[in-house]
Amino acid sequence: MTTSETGRAGEQAAADHLRRAGYEIRALNWRHGRYELDIVAQKELTLHIVEVKTRRQGSLTPPEAAITPQKFRALRRAASCYITATNCDMEVQFDLAAVELAPDGTARVELVERAMECHW
Repeated sequence: MTTSETGRAGEQAAADHLRRAGYEIRALNWRHGRYELDIVAQKELTLHIVEVKTRRQGSLTPPEAAITPQKFRALRRAASCYITATNCDMEVQFDLAAVELAPDGTARVELVERAMECHW
């Protein structure tokens, strides 16, 4: 499985997990210019910007370690573009979906709510 295939499988597993948990998926891989959001979901009156990080089982670093200050700045800019483009006026929350893929293709998804705090 290539890195891009691993990423796509992780994003699909995360989206499925969110749907089962009662989230409405508003966008997958939303793009605006150079900005991208993996998953934009809504639950009740909150817009969830979900960054998906996927690793293969047994990887030396956990998916959670991939969120850096630079990545969060890019997410914040992308979220701002999304909010403007869609005229969204909901509360916004930044979450992380940490996905671990097993060799048999099964996925373990852990949703970390409010993984990143934004003070607009």
